[in-house]
Amino acid sequence: MENGDIPENANEHCPGPQSESAGKADTCEGCPNQQICATAPKGPDPDLVAIAERMATVKHKILVLSGKGGVGKSTFSAQLAFALAARDFQVGLLDVDICGPSIPKMLGLEGQEIHQSNLGWSPVYVESNLGVMSIGFMLPHPDEAVIWRGPRKNGLIKQFLKDVYWGELDFLIVDAPPGTSDEHISIVQCLDATGVDGAIIVTTPQQVSLIDVRKEVNFCKKVGVKVLGVVENMSGLCLSITDLKFMKLTDNGEQKDVTEWVWGYMREKAPEMLNLIACSEVFDSSGGGAVKMCNEMGVPFLGKVPLDPQLCKAAEEGTSCFANKDCVVSAPALKKIIEQLIETNGWSMLVSNGA
Repeated sequence: MENGDIPENANEHCPGPQSESAGKADTCEGCPNQQICATAPKGPDPDLVAIAERMATVKHKILVLSGKGGVGKSTFSAQLAFALAARDFQVGLLDVDICGPSIPKMLGLEGQEIHQSNLGWSPVYVESNLGVMSIGFMLPHPDEAVIWRGPRKNGLIKQFLKDVYWGELDFLIVDAPPGTSDEHISIVQCLDATGVDGAIIVTTPQQVSLIDVRKEVNFCKKVGVKVLGVVENMSGLCLSITDLKFMKLTDNGEQKDVTEWVWGYMREKAPEMLNLIACSEVFDSSGGGAVKMCNEMGVPFLGKVPLDPQLCKAAEEGTSCFANKDCVVSAPALKKIIEQLIETNGWSMLVSNGA
């Protein structure tokens, strides 16, 4: 609507909150919103114009969302950025999780600071084609708590979008906090005019997570953001059998480490077992997991990523799991998902066409 959305409790023939006559017209008399409309700023937000100019050099913008915290959303964002950069794309990773910025840690950039130039704030670079921006670079101490209300969070998100000089980017990945709060509304509103390719939603298999992820899917539908797909993370525990510890319960209930004995036995009696991968369910997926939810809600299912200690280690060390030969379980699963995203959305043509 040209003059903004008209409140449900507005008078008949309301001119609209963005109209020059808002709160002043005869039809506004007695309206409960009259004072608010009369004093509210009118016209387009000048920040949105500046954001549109900044984003003009960014070809694709991807939101990474989760309904529930602790499902591995930031881990996925980090590894997606590493994977795209390894394909020679120009990649930016924007961390808008204001209260829990973990991206600097996961990209190996702890202790780095933001620098300013005449072009704006400069991202912190992992590689020449992978830049990162996060409030984590602005905190005086990594343990500093960010205790901000919504308007201040929204202000920083706007500042990130309009003041950071990314240069020419193939992809800007936005790592958002869990839920459907102020940060999500702000990022969608700020990027609306510039075009968002869509959102990747990360979940774990159990219903406790999926209940909130359904809300995230509905949020995307309501605000007009395409759901590129859902990733089921921590989908079972998988690791090399040689990474397992073997314990034996003693008569008094204590645990005795018998790992060396088990390995020696296998080397002698069944050496072929040393190449096996051990898998176990961690979360209850009897409800059908993300696959069933995607079928019910009509959104794409991208795949499953197992809970892999080696992937956790890569995140702790701020490295790419794809460069780690020990990530034999999670790296192939992530690679398959990312290749599917690239192929399905036509992004593979970016490098070859220079588009």
